[in-house]
Amino acid sequence: MPSEAAFAGGVRPFRHALVRRSMLLLPALLMVASSIAQSPAIAEPPQGPEGDAIRRGKALVTETRARLPDHVGNGLNCTNCHLDGGTRAWASPWVGMNAAFPEYRARSGRVISLQERINDCFERSMNGKALGWDSDEMNAILAYMRWLSNEGWAGKPVPARGFFKMDTRMKPDPVAGGKIYATACAQCHGANGEGIGNGQGGYIFPPLWGKDSFNLGAGMARHFTAAAFVLKNMPIGQEGSLTPQQALDVAAYFTQQPRPDFVRRLNDWPHSAKPVDAR
Repeated sequence: MPSEAAFAGGVRPFRHALVRRSMLLLPALLMVASSIAQSPAIAEPPQGPEGDAIRRGKALVTETRARLPDHVGNGLNCTNCHLDGGTRAWASPWVGMNAAFPEYRARSGRVISLQERINDCFERSMNGKALGWDSDEMNAILAYMRWLSNEGWAGKPVPARGFFKMDTRMKPDPVAGGKIYATACAQCHGANGEGIGNGQGGYIFPPLWGKDSFNLGAGMARHFTAAAFVLKNMPIGQEGSLTPQQALDVAAYFTQQPRPDFVRRLNDWPHSAKPVDAR
């Protein structure tokens, strides 16, 4: 891990603007597609109805806003957080999810199904509406997750589930985080967190706040959760270049910016204390 002294203005700068642009944009444009072909040694889905459902599920999670406009209330796709088609370690991978649920979720205060967990994301991270419990869309997404966990990743280690565990005793400094954001994040996500559009109503680089970003009920609106994602996955092309403190500071900066509310968050964690960063 680089020392604090190795950074200028909070992060290590690139030596040349052209190099910086190419290193940031090319990997990011590839990642936006979130193609499973980019992940190592993933098998092709089978032919037939189940394979068709798997392929449709993959399309739904990678092009969520375009394919499910009635259920997405912002500019995001599922794979903006679940990177590489839901296969990247420490980016909340979907590998193994079909075996993990039903499970107890402290935020819900009860045991929930995988369908409920998926709809949590639609209502919170996508600021939208739940899918029908037994809809074709829900079943396609479930088929894709099952395929990743079984045939798609057979014999390979399951990536680290969820996000990296941050030390919640750390103290965030959003002022320092604003400086890091300007140096390390704004080129892709915009000076005002607005993202960079693709000219078709979606985004090449997703917005981090504002009406087209995740709402206050999303896990990513919590600064320790966001910091864990940033630490392992950002900036694109320089993953791992931020220290844990820097990741926490920049997360504290962008999670506190204006975004849509989610009124039902007030009912979260009904049987336990809320995490220190819960909104």
